[in-house]
Amino acid sequence: MENLGLGLTLMAIGMVTVFAILLIVINLSNVLIKIVNKVCPEEKAPKKKAAAPAKIDVAVMDVIKATVAQITGGKGTVTNVTKA
Repeated sequence: MENLGLGLTLMAIGMVTVFAILLIVINLSNVLIKIVNKVCPEEKAPKKKAAAPAKIDVAVMDVIKATVAQITGGKGTVTNVTKA
């Protein structure tokens, strides 16, 4: 019975020690994160202006519509064309 009590005591001491060390590591890493964020803030990317949509030539649009109509057997329609 003496060995069982000693084993439980050692287990409890070990678990408390590991828990305490993990708390120290977590707190120190949070402090480090705050310091790094204060010293070197994240760079903000410049905002890009939205470009005006390019106009498709009427002849090109007619060719696209004819191609879609031929491929789909007249069942497909073109509603919007944008450049990628």
